[in-house]
Amino acid sequence: MAKVTLVFAALLVALGLAGYLGTGSQHPTALIPTWFGVALGIFGFLAISPNESRRKLFMHINVTIGLLGFVGAAVEIVRSLVSTINLNAVMSGSQPAPVNGIALGSKIIMACLLLIYVMLCVRSFIAARRARKV
Repeated sequence: MAKVTLVFAALLVALGLAGYLGTGSQHPTALIPTWFGVALGIFGFLAISPNESRRKLFMHINVTIGLLGFVGAAVEIVRSLVSTINLNAVMSGSQPAPVNGIALGSKIIMACLLLIYVMLCVRSFIAARRARKV
């Protein structure tokens, strides 16, 4: 599972860099997926170990990072959508604020990647526990 972590880390780094460059390098917050990818990558490398307890520790740290990233991205997606709907603007008849497509797309992709990663980790943890019982 540590190698899968490195793949997801690389995908998140690429997503962050693409978002940053896609916004004309004006919005440093577009690099947020990159930092999650770097954290996953560091702990992913540390999880590549023959020592089982060390591997378990770092994989649990990785799944926690993934879960926090997913929750953060999901909250930001909802906040972006709610802010564009802005009920005051709708009630007064004015146009709602436009959605930043690159930012919203980056948040959605980050949330999807991290959700898939967390689900794969949970499935791996369950399989490891079952294998230990047998």
